[in-house]
Amino acid sequence: MSPDLSIVIPVYNEAPNVEPLCGELLETLDRFGRPFEIILVDDGSTDGSFAGLERCQARDARVHLIQFRRNFGQTAAFAAGFAAARGRLIVTMDADLQNDPRDIPALVALVEGGADIACGWRKDRQDPWLSRRLPSTLANRLISWATGVRLHDYGCSLKVFRADVVKPLRLYGEMHRFLPALASEMGVRIVEQPVNHRPRTQGRSKYGLSRTLRVCLDLLTVKFLLSYGTRPLQIFGSLGVIFGLVGAAVLVYLTGVKLIGGASIGGRPLLLLGVLLVLAGFQLLTIGLLAEVQARTYHESQQKPTYVIRRTVPAEPTAGTPPASPA
Repeated sequence: MSPDLSIVIPVYNEAPNVEPLCGELLETLDRFGRPFEIILVDDGSTDGSFAGLERCQARDARVHLIQFRRNFGQTAAFAAGFAAARGRLIVTMDADLQNDPRDIPALVALVEGGADIACGWRKDRQDPWLSRRLPSTLANRLISWATGVRLHDYGCSLKVFRADVVKPLRLYGEMHRFLPALASEMGVRIVEQPVNHRPRTQGRSKYGLSRTLRVCLDLLTVKFLLSYGTRPLQIFGSLGVIFGLVGAAVLVYLTGVKLIGGASIGGRPLLLLGVLLVLAGFQLLTIGLLAEVQARTYHESQQKPTYVIRRTVPAEPTAGTPPASPA
């Protein structure tokens, strides 16, 4: 029987937590009563986590394991899990036992009620304020403002996706936390619900202030893809035209100063600025045209459509209309 739910969990150096996690998941999902599979992706752990995962699989055949050769990162682990998932709905969560598996049925109900993505919100978060909660709050506000998809908690890994929404997405860098924003390009419905968040009792956190900078850099990529991914000339071309016009105005002014006033302009910094602005404008226009060619090549080579259809409703034949005669 094909699973209805696929639970995808990246694992990196969580040896004390993996077996309790599997036990909780199996108990919760068996009680939920849906066919399921658990896909555990070992992201190059060095602490014996994979041995614990193998013991989990030995106890229940619904546990599937993927082991990376080295640490590729949480985003790569999610991508591998999505590729292997067979369920109609895909659930993501962390392996540190801070996400509560008992929240899964409520999030699944939201998706089955019409949402495409149900996101957990760690409203009462059990983490240090300065090193974890404050950077997360600032990042969430920045991401919500930049992408237009307003969520309280982008960093919460406990989410439920329709498989046809998340599987086509291509993930790089730290993109896993931007999945709702990336999927918003398809016109999906995203909802958020408070979930239980538990303090970490074993193992060490893999997050910190250094990761916030990487998230902000990836946000620039996401913003560009959402706003100009299929029309890059509009941003590069607009900047190029502005720079070029300002530079041309500067040069026209200096030409007037030279011809009318007879003043020397060769040593003026303004002359250099005008020339640089014109050249920068030309380069930006050229970059925009090259980006347009690359974007078209990308979409056409992969036969990637620039639209997403939710459903089609075929027209029914009008009553009394005779069938077409064969040629």
